[in-house]
Amino acid sequence: MLIVSSLVSGLGLGAMYGLIALGYHVTFAVSRTVNFAQGSAMMLGAVLGYVFVVRWGWPAWIGAPAALAICGLFGLLVERILVRPFTSRGSESWLMATVAGGLVLENAAMFLFGKEPRSFPSPLAVKPVEIFGAGIYPLQLVIPVVGIGIAVLLHLLTRRTAYGRALLAVVQNPMAAQLMWINVRQAIALSFAASTVLAGIAGLLIAPLFSVTAEMGTLFGIKAFAVAIVGGIGSAPGVVVAGLAYGIVEALATALIGSASTQIVVFATVILSLALRPNGLFGAATLRKV
Repeated sequence: MLIVSSLVSGLGLGAMYGLIALGYHVTFAVSRTVNFAQGSAMMLGAVLGYVFVVRWGWPAWIGAPAALAICGLFGLLVERILVRPFTSRGSESWLMATVAGGLVLENAAMFLFGKEPRSFPSPLAVKPVEIFGAGIYPLQLVIPVVGIGIAVLLHLLTRRTAYGRALLAVVQNPMAAQLMWINVRQAIALSFAASTVLAGIAGLLIAPLFSVTAEMGTLFGIKAFAVAIVGGIGSAPGVVVAGLAYGIVEALATALIGSASTQIVVFATVILSLALRPNGLFGAATLRKV
């Protein structure tokens, strides 16, 4: 019973990590940059969802899209203010700029929303269903389906459609992409918007299972980046598979040896996997011409 409950819980957690990590994948695939404010975007989705649906009483079908729209706007601002000015000059300072942007958002949310944890009720997280003797909330089954479904859609978009292949052409050869009438700046900006929307979806899905706080995104963002690297940041399916595996390892470690040792076990597993597969489980070594 404990193992079954841990496995289902781990799949839900892992899918959430995978969704946030897919955001890292999207921006990396298009621009070879990542948004280190992804964890803060996940927090933004959860906090806005709580404010719109619980505090203001909006219907979920209005509140959730509104929260995701603001998350997308945040992604556009990150790209325009914290990334583009540095990449246009060939600087790597966007790394620290996106970290700082996430911290600014987190502290602004703490000032406006408060530091106290808030409960985000959901009809999918009220009454558990019994599976192999373990009580499982329906939401815990929905999250992996959503995460895997989005990963499949992204993979099909980038590999099977002309627009998806055009997006990949942006990072491979920006000049050639422009000759193909691709707006390179717009494509990169949209990739950042998509990345923060994915993080916002993760925040909305996981909020009913955890308390909503202004500080909830930091550790989730770090774990999701570890997942992206372990899975192979250039592979959408790899990122999600790594997320599910990470979530299962974390849940089993918590159940079997206690929460005090969980982070030791999971990050040791990350180090070991990278030692064995430096380019990630599904990643490939990149060749650079000199």
